[in-house]
Amino acid sequence: MRNHGHASNIFSYKKPSNIVIFILLIICAVIVIYPLFWMVMSSLKSYKEIYSNVWGLPAKPLFRNYVEAWKKGISRYFLNSVFVTFVTVIGVLLVASLCAFGLSRYRFKLGKFVLFICLGGLMLNPQICLIPLYILLKKTHIQNTYGAMILPYIAFRLSFSVLLIRSYFLTIPREFEESARIDGCNDMQIFEKVFLPVSKPILSTCAILTSNYAWNEFMFSVIFIDSERYRTIPSGLMTFRDALQTNWGVMLAGMVISSLPVIILFISMQAQFIRGMTAGSVKG
Repeated sequence: MRNHGHASNIFSYKKPSNIVIFILLIICAVIVIYPLFWMVMSSLKSYKEIYSNVWGLPAKPLFRNYVEAWKKGISRYFLNSVFVTFVTVIGVLLVASLCAFGLSRYRFKLGKFVLFICLGGLMLNPQICLIPLYILLKKTHIQNTYGAMILPYIAFRLSFSVLLIRSYFLTIPREFEESARIDGCNDMQIFEKVFLPVSKPILSTCAILTSNYAWNEFMFSVIFIDSERYRTIPSGLMTFRDALQTNWGVMLAGMVISSLPVIILFISMQAQFIRGMTAGSVKG
């Protein structure tokens, strides 16, 4: 009975703080969710209703806004975004995991220097490289192609991904590697059969972060791409704006369509994302 009373006292002592935390979490959730809710509701309104009833629900949902947005070009931009994001994620995961494997398992003279370069890459602002990158892409005839987006995206996501995957690789016991070597595996087989299977959480985390970056990136896709053929959703939505009047219902419908893949991806992989972020922070 004494232990039970002591446990109840602890629970009642912690209860007020739990209520405060719960209220703060609700406030944060509302701050994040309400803009998305407003965007969805406004995408179902007419042009006049958006201005006359800004905060209210649509009187009559106009699903034709989504059909019009899809026909107006969002379908082409959507497919371009899928292709660019997919290739970027594959490129980042492949290069970053191989680099992280070498940095975490091998000792060589330039190892610390390479790690320092990765750290330096985190401090490099993409805006600073805008003019040199444009000149480089122009001279190599890559400008106005898919490569004009994919290559810079991979380059700017490598540093963070390498450091994240390397931290996770350092937590993998060396006994796994030694057992594989006894079984006759070489370095690439160890990487493929030992490290990659047990690193799914951190690889999923890097995939989500890279997907979010490549899918929503705007600056490079506007400056490096001139043709409608290669435009992705962020830059393609700019064409929905007219000089005199913009149909905000159609434009917001396009924004909802562009937001859905990233939201669905994160919801479906959130468990792996959390595991990867927590496990990757154990060692550095």
